[in-house]
Amino acid sequence: MIRGILTIGGWTMASRILGFARDMLIAALLGAGPIADAFFVALKLPNLFRRLFGEGAFNAAFVPAFSGLLAAEGRPAARRFAEETFAVMAFWLGVLTVVGEVFMPQLMAVLAPGFAAIPEKFALAVNLSRITFPYLLLICLAALVSGVLNGLDRFTAASASYVLFNVVSIACMLWLTPYVPTVGHALSWGITASGVAQLGLLLWALRRAGMGLSLPRPRLTPQIRVLLGRMLPGLIGAGVTQLNLAVDVIIASLLPAGTVSLLYYADRVQQLPLGVIGTAVGTALLPLLSRQVRAGEAEAAHATLNRAIEYALFLTLPAAVALIVSAYPVMWTLFGRGAFDAESARLSAQSLAAYAVGLPAFVLVKVLAPGFFARGDTATPVKIGVAAVALNLAMNVAFMVPLQHIGPALATSLAAIFNVGWLGVVLARQGHLRPDPQLRRRGARMAMAAAAMGVVLWLAQQVLFGVPLHGIARLAALAVLVVAGLIAYAAAVVVFGAADWRALIRVPGRT
Repeated sequence: MIRGILTIGGWTMASRILGFARDMLIAALLGAGPIADAFFVALKLPNLFRRLFGEGAFNAAFVPAFSGLLAAEGRPAARRFAEETFAVMAFWLGVLTVVGEVFMPQLMAVLAPGFAAIPEKFALAVNLSRITFPYLLLICLAALVSGVLNGLDRFTAASASYVLFNVVSIACMLWLTPYVPTVGHALSWGITASGVAQLGLLLWALRRAGMGLSLPRPRLTPQIRVLLGRMLPGLIGAGVTQLNLAVDVIIASLLPAGTVSLLYYADRVQQLPLGVIGTAVGTALLPLLSRQVRAGEAEAAHATLNRAIEYALFLTLPAAVALIVSAYPVMWTLFGRGAFDAESARLSAQSLAAYAVGLPAFVLVKVLAPGFFARGDTATPVKIGVAAVALNLAMNVAFMVPLQHIGPALATSLAAIFNVGWLGVVLARQGHLRPDPQLRRRGARMAMAAAAMGVVLWLAQQVLFGVPLHGIARLAALAVLVVAGLIAYAAAVVVFGAADWRALIRVPGRT
């Protein structure tokens, strides 16, 4: 599991760094204006479906089934199941894509109702969304291929494919912009083109792994019916965070112009630790946990879940504290140029701090959900997810006027805390989660170490950012701040005994 986490996390980190480069270009060229708002909504729509169909509910249902077939009946049966699934997904997602293209104005009226007050902005959002929507079909099929590769314990290509998303997007922004009406159009074409590149890479990697897929006639076989039965309720259970973020966009569209963009930039920063840690741990955990549950290794499954929670907390707690304490230096340094001014950085930093409050919960949802999915239970997370979405919507409405751009982020964080708390309680009642002494002891000490690091960061940024900085000097100051935080946390971990450094270094080498 550790080797998988490091592989996925490393490639995800590379993707996130390139993503920051892309977002820095977007901020400089578009800032937080109407074209940026329209593009971010156009990007949100296929991404919402991708994370629900492609990565959330689908992975939760497909990976355990594929891993179980692979272990019990061998590669031929697992390959046949993957081909049948690919055919059914390609057909139905193709239909959904066509429907979405035709009814895009109606979809936009639901996702961004506030845009209707400005006809030009609404029309632009519809136009850009029609360009990006085919990405849904391409990336969901890519997610299926990634699930097969993950089931084979081949994590590299699936993780590396996300790098292509940012490479192609940056290339289109730089070279296609002169030939299309706006930068938003160039970016939108880049999204769809990146889907083609990602799917192509993954199919090539799957063939090299000896599991090349053919495309049979789509049929609802008994295995596919079971898969769909587990997948449908998981649409909410596994994708609750994405549904909450969709609610954020709906509310943000009703707030002053630029709010959608402010929330997007803030979310992109908190997605770095969320993607690197949460996606890596959750993706590596599910196949292993599924095999242990299938083999009846209850104690091994308990130990695996405990260690996954421990690793997640060890990395997420300091990240959350750092983003809360240093939100403004981070936003101003990363995006503060061109059309993105100091006031935009200040407002976006407030949203970032609100998102960071829920960062550990966002990650732990990805860790605890496999505890249900590995046992074929996608219904329980649905019930919890529905309650979390309802709570998020209620808090968004309550916070909308008094907190403005901070409200959607804070509501999403509080809903995530509620979600992970309930998931943990239910898993514990079912006997599938028993925090061992090591987790209880180190969890508290990790929190103390992260708090100590936060104090050091606050003091350091008073010195480093106490005077106006520009260009390279600002980047250098942020780099020094990051290094200071890393050193402070490492020292605090030793002082408080929050982790065994020798074990953390030794385990990956043995795996």
